[in-house]
Amino acid sequence: LRRERLYHSHVKEWRAARDAGALEKLVDRRTSPARPKKSAAETENEKLRRQVERLEKELARNKAALEVMGKASALLDMISEGAD
Repeated sequence: LRRERLYHSHVKEWRAARDAGALEKLVDRRTSPARPKKSAAETENEKLRRQVERLEKELARNKAALEVMGKASALLDMISEGAD
């Protein structure tokens, strides 16, 4: 009875996927190996890596903003010297 229910659930799933045009996704999901579970340390390392990447991007934006501010300051100095 259990096997029969399992068979029918797979048949229903296959038919739904076929009808929706998603048969390839269904096959990939059934045949792809399960991903190994990550350890807490690996998860924490990934979290820290993403945080470092975000901070590096923010630093790059801040450097660019400082560069623009420096150029604007230099232009203001030139203008004020010319006005004197």
